[in-house]
Amino acid sequence: MLVRIKSTDMKTTTPTPQKVTIDYHDSALFDLFVTELKDVYWAEKYIVKNLPKMAEAATSEDLKELLNAHLDETQNQVERLEEIFQLIDKRAVGKRCDGMDGLIEESRTIIDKTEDGTLTRDVGLIASAQKIEHYEIATYGTLKTIAAVLDLDDQIIDLLTETLEEEKEVDQKLTQLAESHINEDAREEEN
Repeated sequence: MLVRIKSTDMKTTTPTPQKVTIDYHDSALFDLFVTELKDVYWAEKYIVKNLPKMAEAATSEDLKELLNAHLDETQNQVERLEEIFQLIDKRAVGKRCDGMDGLIEESRTIIDKTEDGTLTRDVGLIASAQKIEHYEIATYGTLKTIAAVLDLDDQIIDLLTETLEEEKEVDQKLTQLAESHINEDAREEEN
């Protein structure tokens, strides 16, 4: 006996594709992410320690205010980094950042080699602060990109983005301050 099967009697199912979740916590790239996080954590804490000295050495009230306001932001950035450490289940511990150590040392040298109460010192402090900001911008941009590649929690990327945008904003404010009057006024100062 021959049985005919109608095509409507046969049901075919296509397997539903499932998202494959890969845990990158054991990858070399994740290890690099953690190392860079420790590096910038140390750097931010070092900046918190040294920004008041830079603000105190500034001549312009505008520069003093900007550096002091950024001190408050930097303290918040340290807290954000601590939150990121929690989110990746790592202890918040810094790793000495030779780059930031050098940039802070450069700001100390500017303070030592310029006359107190001059706008020439402020020009030097602004240049030093912008070098620090550029270092941070590069670091946070890199961390944000690595976090995205590793498919880390969106909250981590958001925290890094928030800090990155703050650093860019401070850099712009420093430029505006220098260009508004400090650079021009410093040109008039004598040796």
